[in-house]
Amino acid sequence: MNSSALQASFERLRSNKAFELFVVSVIIASALLVGVKTYELPTTSQRILAWLDILITVIFITEISIRFIAEPNRRAFFRNPWNLFDTLVVLVSLIPIDNSDMALVARLVRVFRVLRMVSIIPELRMLLNSLLKALPQLGYVILLMFIIFYIYAAIGATLFEAINPTLWGDIAIAMLTLFRVMTFEDWTDVMYETMAVYPLSWTYYLSFIFFTAFAFLNMVIGIVVNVMNTENEKLLKIQAEAAHEPTLRDLHEKLERLERHLEAQRPHGETDRLRPD
Repeated sequence: MNSSALQASFERLRSNKAFELFVVSVIIASALLVGVKTYELPTTSQRILAWLDILITVIFITEISIRFIAEPNRRAFFRNPWNLFDTLVVLVSLIPIDNSDMALVARLVRVFRVLRMVSIIPELRMLLNSLLKALPQLGYVILLMFIIFYIYAAIGATLFEAINPTLWGDIAIAMLTLFRVMTFEDWTDVMYETMAVYPLSWTYYLSFIFFTAFAFLNMVIGIVVNVMNTENEKLLKIQAEAAHEPTLRDLHEKLERLERHLEAQRPHGETDRLRPD
């Protein structure tokens, strides 16, 4: 079998849904294996888990090799960040756990095997890409939220320090208290404590909750959802192109080109006759 036939065979294998489900099952088994190792187990069970860990590592190496051979442009294989991430995780997984110096690193890397599911499933990649692409826009919202936090923390530390230094002792502690208020973690206890001295202090808390928990968090959700919709459209277009299926936008563009072509081929007199008086 020549290299092109081998590449075509491995490409069909890589695109097979059964193969994808098998790899996802192995990733889930790897995650469960890491969780089981956190319990106290008999020596026999530990040996079985060690052999299972070796088997999973071999399967991962085989799967990466299949994907590499199936790639038409193998030089561009490692230009894909997900391929590079998968390869690094698999290679570092070869570190023996029995080595006391590198045992902690090996165990931590085996935890990151779960993230390989993101690289395998396109929908998960779309979600993560949406979050990463939304970060520049989220940065301004987070900066504005920090400014609000800082202003309210300065006011709280000034007014309420004498009431409860544990919660309002300085601006840093006050910001942690405000985070507790924003997440609604027993925030009424904090409010009633200050209302005993400042009866109108409820306006301080309600205005802060309105700005942070309602306004800014909804802005964050809106930005993420907007970017997610854009990434979903790109993913559907890529899938349609891979399956050689036209998208709705492509059909609309083809229809417009056909209408322009018919309009150009139609005689001017006939066009005039077709127009209503």
